[in-house]
Amino acid sequence: MIDPSLALQTALRAHLIADPAVTPLVDPASIRDGAMRPDELPAILFGAGSIMMHGRASGGQFVATVFLDLHVWAIEDGLDRAKHIGAAVARRLMDWPTGDGFALDDFKHSRTVWPRDPDPKFGHGVLSIEAVVRWSI
Repeated sequence: MIDPSLALQTALRAHLIADPAVTPLVDPASIRDGAMRPDELPAILFGAGSIMMHGRASGGQFVATVFLDLHVWAIEDGLDRAKHIGAAVARRLMDWPTGDGFALDDFKHSRTVWPRDPDPKFGHGVLSIEAVVRWSI
């Protein structure tokens, strides 16, 4: 693994798709990378992650904190529907995801915000994730 934010995003996507409380609310194909309000709703989009490198750990491993935002979008019932999806995602994030090629030393859903979309028929939420990731190359 070279990019811990991409590895975490991949693990989070699999983690959400494996949850029977999330997939009835959002089609797995709509849980994906993306930066703008999608055409297919509802959706969960992964924003661009950011990485704070901490350096090396024992055994030649690398350690970094990854910050990643999950954007929840809905149109039917707007913000209420987005909050319903966000609650299911937040419950799932209480359990740590697992991934290939890295270990998590810490993982938390640190914050959720509900910014208003200019079009009130759309609901939008942002769930912020912080994870301390350890890996080898």
